[in-house]
Amino acid sequence: MSEAQMHLSIVVIGASGDLSRRKVLPALLPLYCQKLVDGKFHVFGFARRAMTREDFVGSIRGNLHCKYGPCERCEQRLQDFVGHFSYLQGHYDHAEDFVRLRKAIEEQEQGRPGRRLFYLAVPPSVFLDVARSIHQAGLVYPPDSDPWSRVVIEKPFGSDRASSDALGEALGEVFDESQIYRIDHYLGKEVIQNLMVLRFANLVFEPLWRNLYIKNVQISWTEDLGIGDRAGYFDSYGIIRDVMQNHLLQMLALVAMEEPANLKRQVRDEKVKLLKSVAPVTRDDVVLGQYTAGMYRAEHHPGYHEEKNVPTDSVTPTYAAVVLKIHNRRWEGVPFLMYAGKGLNTRETEIRVRFKEVPHEEFCADGTCLPPNELVIRVQPDEAIYLKIVNKVPGLDYRVEETRLDLRYAAKFDGVIPDAYESLLQDVIRGDRSLFIREDELKVSWDIFTPLLKQLDEERVRPDPYPFGTQGPLAAFALAEAHNVKLK
Repeated sequence: MSEAQMHLSIVVIGASGDLSRRKVLPALLPLYCQKLVDGKFHVFGFARRAMTREDFVGSIRGNLHCKYGPCERCEQRLQDFVGHFSYLQGHYDHAEDFVRLRKAIEEQEQGRPGRRLFYLAVPPSVFLDVARSIHQAGLVYPPDSDPWSRVVIEKPFGSDRASSDALGEALGEVFDESQIYRIDHYLGKEVIQNLMVLRFANLVFEPLWRNLYIKNVQISWTEDLGIGDRAGYFDSYGIIRDVMQNHLLQMLALVAMEEPANLKRQVRDEKVKLLKSVAPVTRDDVVLGQYTAGMYRAEHHPGYHEEKNVPTDSVTPTYAAVVLKIHNRRWEGVPFLMYAGKGLNTRETEIRVRFKEVPHEEFCADGTCLPPNELVIRVQPDEAIYLKIVNKVPGLDYRVEETRLDLRYAAKFDGVIPDAYESLLQDVIRGDRSLFIREDELKVSWDIFTPLLKQLDEERVRPDPYPFGTQGPLAAFALAEAHNVKLK
């Protein structure tokens, strides 16, 4: 029997949670509408909350939207789609509850073993309970079997190198590395997936993509929101663990790695090589911040210590700026400045590649020179890629100014831009692991930050305060200036 003819069971553990309802389950609808999963599939929601099947479907119904195909058929498509849903209540550490799940799956498979995809949309604290219960219930096929078993796990993958290793070893008792898909949804974003095409399919960039021509690289993630109701999670991890060690470091790897021989099978090899050349971050390389109360857009926002369930003496950073140094021939001497923060005055994620200045005084006036070329890759919102260049202003006089060569995805491309979870779930089903994090990649990424994190935790370093709705702590600008970087 071909794989396409086999039944596919998609088991979402933690199905009553926010991640499942807003991201994971809605991402399956476009795959269904485009026939990327056919009628031989079933979605099993599994969680501790008591719900009927109707309650379960109703909890996600408002997040289901028909993005593809004629709108007049939308309601019928939605009804057909949720007709493939079931819900089971159970405890994550009770193997007998997972035996009930196995029996429900086998009933759908009708005596023909089918493919099984497990999505662990649960806190890391229960990963191992879930994995062991799945194993004890006999739900996992051996590695390289046909049909297959695969498991998707969400970050954080530990809180430092030691805890990450322990988690990996425990998961390895249940799943083979070839069955584990560590998801970072930023790698599924369209603009991030385009990075390799932009770099390696356009000859104009490759000769310039090095320290001879590039002055610095900035990678930023900013939110004009506080932590909301995430205090229980965020205060234990902070902005470095929550955003930098994963999302931003993955972007850095794709920006700076060498060209892989195969854009599918060897991407992760090149990412690992690159990350191994990144020096561990030291205390001198980082600025930490924590937002205080402030007025933003005519509205008062509480400070971090005033947020619900945040300890009044918390030293958890809500902002961090870090300078990373890559020691290889291509990037030696080029500072990579990453910064991320909550409670700021913008909400966007960008990569900025700033080139060196042109050494000609004729492009300067009154001691002021035009800024150097800069390639900006906006990941969100309003996906875009634009190149800042110097251009002559039309007219009889000789005047130049900075202009943009601008590609805005929404204006250029007529089709719907897929959500990151749509792309990544499709990759899991197809068995494409190129955009998922491998175990050795995870180890080396933690090695970059673990010494710093250990020092910060031991010394309880107090972050610099910054008012909500500003650009962050002033010390971040001093750090950037020390490395000859001009913050946006």
